[in-house]
Amino acid sequence: MAQIHQLILRDGIDEAKKKAATKHERALVEAAYQVLSEDAEKMGFTYSGFALTSLPHKPPKELFWRREGHNITLLLESGRDRVGVPVGVPYGSYARFILLFLQSEAVKTGSREIELGRSMRVWLGTMGLSIGGQTYKAVSEQAKRISNCRLQFFATKGEKEVMRHGGFVDGSITMAGLDSDQPALWNDRVLLNKEFYRALREHPVPVSEAGLRAIGPRSMVIDVYIWLAYRLHSLTNDATVSWLSLHGQFGAGFQLLRKFRAHFIECLELATAAYPDARVEVTEAGVILKPSRPAIAKL
Repeated sequence: MAQIHQLILRDGIDEAKKKAATKHERALVEAAYQVLSEDAEKMGFTYSGFALTSLPHKPPKELFWRREGHNITLLLESGRDRVGVPVGVPYGSYARFILLFLQSEAVKTGSREIELGRSMRVWLGTMGLSIGGQTYKAVSEQAKRISNCRLQFFATKGEKEVMRHGGFVDGSITMAGLDSDQPALWNDRVLLNKEFYRALREHPVPVSEAGLRAIGPRSMVIDVYIWLAYRLHSLTNDATVSWLSLHGQFGAGFQLLRKFRAHFIECLELATAAYPDARVEVTEAGVILKPSRPAIAKL
């Protein structure tokens, strides 16, 4: 168990807070305490491709997004609205949380038809997103981008296409009353794209909803947490991931490797605060991943 968790269990949350000297250290204490305080664990799911690649963190300048991960490539392209105007590629923590909800519900129910309505707003609320005002509009914007975009995954070896003619959903996820500060109900239901649902069912990654809630709307930390959830429990030996490889997967927006490294270390610390059993070590060469217990035990 990570040092921060041991500190909280040994000395209590109040003492741990007193020893937190910076804003980042206080965030670590809060995230670790939130996970340790959960009485009942709930399991969520995501497609393994998102453990090895990622969506943009900020609004991309282009209408096309490409990311390389370990043996996999993600291609994501903006769709267009009914008058032909590009809506843009989904990005940020809101898009990630919407997709996590849809994927989790699909795996839990064994159906690509997802009931929305109040349940989606409630779930997003538990993740720290109060769906009202500007947040409501921002979530609606990401839902629109998710509904319209197209995506493909390629396996690096032999250029095998893992997912073709894909999207996230068939139909659209929309919210009515965008001009109102009071959120209206979501559409009754939406269908996950058949190709995307197949890939998700074949390669799901279990994640802890408590861990995601502790992370909150921090998009890179979400990505790092999912990456750890996918990699750590399947290892039989230590594995070193170089800073260059980490930059290729997570470093969009960072031209300088040293600036990316500093930011990534902070994200890694927050991700491991939300994943108490994660065993990782930061070195000059990169990050050493060590065999660990799963992010959440299978229920």
